Amino acid sequence: MRSALTRLALAAIVGLSAACSAAPAQNRPVRTDTFVAGLGSEPDSLSPVMGYAADGGSLLYDGLVSRNADLTLRPALATSIPEVKGTTVTFTLRTGVTFHDGTPLTSADVAYTYRSVLDDKNDSGIRGDYAAIDSVEAPDATTVVFHLKHPYAPILQRATLGIVPDGSLEGSGFEAKPVGTGPYRFVSRTPGDKIVLEANPAYWGGVPAIKKLVLAFSSDDNVRATRMAAGEFDAAELPPKAAARFENTDGLTVHRVPSADYRGVMYPMNAPVTGDLAVRKALSLALDRAAMVKTILAGAGRPAFGPIPPDTTWHNPAVEGSPTPDQAQAVRVLEEAGWAEGTDGVRARKGTPARFTLMYPAGDSLRKELALAVASDAKKIGIDVQPTGLDWDAIEPRMSKDALLMGMGTPFDPDYTNFETFHSRFAGQGFFNPGHYKSPEVDALLEKGREESDPATRKQAYDAAQQRIRDDEAWTYLAFLQHVYVVRGEWTGVAPSVEAHEHAAGGLFRNLAEWKPAA
Repeated sequence: MRSALTRLALAAIVGLSAACSAAPAQNRPVRTDTFVAGLGSEPDSLSPVMGYAADGGSLLYDGLVSRNADLTLRPALATSIPEVKGTTVTFTLRTGVTFHDGTPLTSADVAYTYRSVLDDKNDSGIRGDYAAIDSVEAPDATTVVFHLKHPYAPILQRATLGIVPDGSLEGSGFEAKPVGTGPYRFVSRTPGDKIVLEANPAYWGGVPAIKKLVLAFSSDDNVRATRMAAGEFDAAELPPKAAARFENTDGLTVHRVPSADYRGVMYPMNAPVTGDLAVRKALSLALDRAAMVKTILAGAGRPAFGPIPPDTTWHNPAVEGSPTPDQAQAVRVLEEAGWAEGTDGVRARKGTPARFTLMYPAGDSLRKELALAVASDAKKIGIDVQPTGLDWDAIEPRMSKDALLMGMGTPFDPDYTNFETFHSRFAGQGFFNPGHYKSPEVDALLEKGREESDPATRKQAYDAAQQRIRDDEAWTYLAFLQHVYVVRGEWTGVAPSVEAHEHAAGGLFRNLAEWKPAA
């Protein structure tokens, strides 16, 4: 997997230099005293134990390991990448590392962090990701020993989890002033508005050139674009269409970064219309994915048919379909299943119209356009899809009965995301398997994939899981996105990497501590 992901990342980064450069800055020097980044989503928690930037990319915390731009692992708080054999994995810590409050890092902090994730009373949303860990020992100040319940191939990938001080999560003080070992330390937070960080003068990896960092949040894409144009932001993440206005603008660079981040229609399996396989299959056949990529994504993406991105070792090419629609076949599927054409143009079966709601987050212009495109294509085959923009608080309680234009995806390991998204154990647990998809075959394949250490055996398991998910049309996948950023001024050290869905905590800014103004 490492070599395949490396090829994917390097190829993507080479492509960036040819396609995404804007004119160099001339009249306005870059700022290192304060850097303001406009982000589309705000984290619910700043605690790694509760899931904040668990896959790396946080500037507040370090993990035992971190990732290079090509997605290979490198030591962070650990002195080296250990060899994984059997069910025991041992890390040795760097010496001389301190937390933001001045206390020294020891193995007790690492053990406490992982035990806290696994502690039922904390109800961590990422607890299932670390279920293979049986116990964590700290035999001395610089040694951490993980004992696993069974061989677990992605254990080193899970070592990116940010480390917090021993005992720091007791009470409610941590969220008010989180403490890590990262290149930036916490200053303040205004919920719904911004988080302010400052450079850590004692950082073991070197003091960042950017001294103050403001993470400004706005879920409205147009607002972020407007604030970027007005000079309020030094950088912003934007959907492709909103970023187009900044192309070839003096002093700005548009970065289009390949990702494993997909958008798709999540179906509630217990609902009368979306619970019918024929409806799901027909809709997938009718969608013009190529047009979505060309028009809605402005070419910044590729059609998707499953949860694992092409050009990686773990992708099963057998799940790929045609990016252009086959409406005639879609109609045949519906008619064979008894969905007859109605006088109002909406098909029905036994008095039930082929109609369902497709929710999307109201401030997300990209998902809105994709939802409208789905509805337009569905109408052509007699399915009435009703796009509805809501805030997340309104969306979450409705996911078991209304479809949702969702986003997921990770390039790191196929166990990531897929286990929680498709395993029946997680049915109805928030955004984990919200549609209550249940397949004993997929459950068994996902379990085999995470417990097997042999890459070939894992590949077979994930190939079969992808095929069954495709056969069941558990989701209708639309596209893998490119993440788009606009950055003011010229910087060295900017290192785009193939990104996961969750990129607000990291993404292009994951190594911002290494950015320096270009000469």
